[in-house]
Amino acid sequence: MTRTSRRRPTGKRRATFAAVALMLGGGGLIAANVYASATEDGATQSGTDQVLASGAATIDCPDVGSRLTTVPDPARPDVDRELAVLDQQIADAYQRLREAQAAQQDGDSVDGAIMNPLQEDRAATIERIARSIDGAGDRPDGLDTLAACELRAPEAPIENGDQNGQDQAEAEDGEGQAGQEQEQQEDQGGGDQPAGNGPVAGDYADITAVQPDVPSPARQANASRGTFTTSCGVNENGLFNSDNVIVAPGVTNGAHHFHDYIGNQANDAFASDDDLAAADTSCEDQGDKSTYYWPVLRLQNGVQEQDANAPGGGIEGNAGEIVTPKQVTLTFVGSPQSEVTAMPRFLRVITGDAKAFVNGTANANASWSCTGFEDRQLKDKYPLCPQGSDVVRTFKFQSCWDGQNIDSANHRTHVAFAAADGSCPSGFQAIPQLVQRIVYDVDAPSLDDGGRTTPLFAVDSFPEQLHKPVTDHGDFINVFDEDLMTQMVDCINGGRQCGAGADPGAGDGSGEEPGQPSPPADDPEEPAPPADEPEQPSPPADEPEKPSPGADDPAGGDNGGAAPGDPGNEQPPAEEPGTEPENGAANPPADADEPKAYATPSPEQSDAAAPAEAGGGQDEEIGDATQQPVANDDGSEQQASGQTEPQTVGGGLAETGAQLWPAAAGAVLVICGLLLLRRMARDSA
Repeated sequence: MTRTSRRRPTGKRRATFAAVALMLGGGGLIAANVYASATEDGATQSGTDQVLASGAATIDCPDVGSRLTTVPDPARPDVDRELAVLDQQIADAYQRLREAQAAQQDGDSVDGAIMNPLQEDRAATIERIARSIDGAGDRPDGLDTLAACELRAPEAPIENGDQNGQDQAEAEDGEGQAGQEQEQQEDQGGGDQPAGNGPVAGDYADITAVQPDVPSPARQANASRGTFTTSCGVNENGLFNSDNVIVAPGVTNGAHHFHDYIGNQANDAFASDDDLAAADTSCEDQGDKSTYYWPVLRLQNGVQEQDANAPGGGIEGNAGEIVTPKQVTLTFVGSPQSEVTAMPRFLRVITGDAKAFVNGTANANASWSCTGFEDRQLKDKYPLCPQGSDVVRTFKFQSCWDGQNIDSANHRTHVAFAAADGSCPSGFQAIPQLVQRIVYDVDAPSLDDGGRTTPLFAVDSFPEQLHKPVTDHGDFINVFDEDLMTQMVDCINGGRQCGAGADPGAGDGSGEEPGQPSPPADDPEEPAPPADEPEQPSPPADEPEKPSPGADDPAGGDNGGAAPGDPGNEQPPAEEPGTEPENGAANPPADADEPKAYATPSPEQSDAAAPAEAGGGQDEEIGDATQQPVANDDGSEQQASGQTEPQTVGGGLAETGAQLWPAAAGAVLVICGLLLLRRMARDSA
């Protein structure tokens, strides 16, 4: 961002120029001039002064890690440690910036005490990275240009129209947009979030006002149509930390934000491959010791969590009550173009970009929606869901592998997204694609009062990323047993549905596509029972109704993934698995009406996952989003649910039959007894 030039006014006057500071949209970040203000005595403000006066700012530093596409293996440990140092330097500088703004320090003080020292520290760290690489291979060019950072003015929450009661283009008596933005940032910091740290009202969008944007693409005849489901719970064990064993191995608090972990239970910065292989797992199938993790979702309600005064938590702006997911669905799907090959053990995959707010959206790859509305997906907004609808967070992971490496220097170039037609880049091969769907029972926040009535919610983030939804990301390490991975590949290539909770009768490879949507809950299409058998009891209607989707095909879509120039720069295809295979919900709760957010997770709260709700989860397909969804209309669709009967609170057909057969057998015995008595009476007569 270019700093605003100095401008000397003529005469005594005060002028305020309203402008939009930043807007996330289209293919990236669009920058405009921040407001400039001339004081009455004719003095002028520096670029830093102007950003500070806007009320909230963040620090924008080039991401060195994403530029390192090749690092020799001997240099990787040192390089990873130094990259973590760069992140820590930014976090420390951001904390000092918040303190400086609170103390109303001027731009010269901030430049001298924060920004200039940050550049010097980064330059020294980058030089150590270059020397480490130079000692084992070729010294990378251009790293020295990445040391300088800039202050970025806050974005204006322009997406929600007049919800704040102000026209953001107006400026009267010196009280223009800048003052409004500062008031909004302070008012909408949410609960115990520091003022200006986010989220803000502009980070949310009413899902009912979003147009359906998910296409229904076709698949090729040689597509691998099967699905494999693994069920690993919802982190009812309360396993959290702010490490990142993929990006910052051996570094405590390498993520600077807290993660939910399911699957492998040995997840921390120091876990080796051997540690992961020997660890316990929360997955139903003990052959899956993979690790699945993502930033926690929090309510900005002032609740003091276990990390309230810890690095990665409250100290770095990640404050409030951690929300346990209501449901997590992990489905591996096939390729729309070909069969898939097995993932190598310990393959590491990251989808999304934790620094997308300052890096741009090239690698952003999370989707946000609501149950019943998954035919529309948001990439840079949190959804405001209507009553009875839950927040849905979806990740699609890369589905192409280079055939050689389980990781790469920037953790991206060894895997790639398929092109719009489902094909992998040259030299890459199709692997099962992980589609991860996380459901939360949270209410739409009250934006008009900054979340005081109903709290705001947001994901944890690096402090300078301001909890923007575009920074959402997911991480996966494959620790499947080789035999189970072979079963997964055979199942997907054979067009079947397999795994924990999958319907084994669906998709038999006969050409029928698995996972066709189930009929709606009010039209079960079950055969009527015989006249001489008791009727099947109706299930209790204690579940809230979900809104009907706005289109016949309520899910799909494609996500962008890798940066331009990387092998993964193509959009991933819309390979849509069903969201909830029959009986596949992890850890169904005893009481679906219980709140799913709590301050201190415990084993007793393992009922945080809820059963499928009518019209809102069981029959929906996983949706996905992209900034330009129309560009991917020719991707493909995968579904995971092959059930033909709706789920009910009372259980499935097998359970119902198990309850009816004893009654029927008893009735037969009674009839036989009556006939026997009648015959005996006739004989005695």
